[in-house]
Amino acid sequence: MRAMTLRRHLGGYAVVGLLQWLVEYAAMLALSQWLMPVEPANVTGRVCGAVLGFWLNGKWTFAGDGHQLGRQAAIRFAVMWIALTALNTWMVGLIDHHAGLSTAQLFKPAADVFCAGIGFLLSRHWVYRR
Repeated sequence: MRAMTLRRHLGGYAVVGLLQWLVEYAAMLALSQWLMPVEPANVTGRVCGAVLGFWLNGKWTFAGDGHQLGRQAAIRFAVMWIALTALNTWMVGLIDHHAGLSTAQLFKPAADVFCAGIGFLLSRHWVYRR
């Protein structure tokens, strides 16, 4: 098994996170531009990214040495994801309300980076722990 190092965790989380974010952001942009308000578009995009991120982080980033991908991890992930999605959507909606859709779309990555930092800490120390 690979040694659990902060460097490896951060690197893996960054790679998975970038892929996850690209899926999420593309879905949010397309949906908010043509089909629905920004808040439900953001949640839908986050669902798409979350499914991918949960599996890849569990199988690759945090695999081994006291970490596991299973029912308990899925429940913890769901709790974390709901809380971070509420925070992220509130931030994007607040920007949309005060500065408009294009500004909310532009600044969504800042909300995502903020939530990703919290998500990394929770994933490493709680979600995937046995």
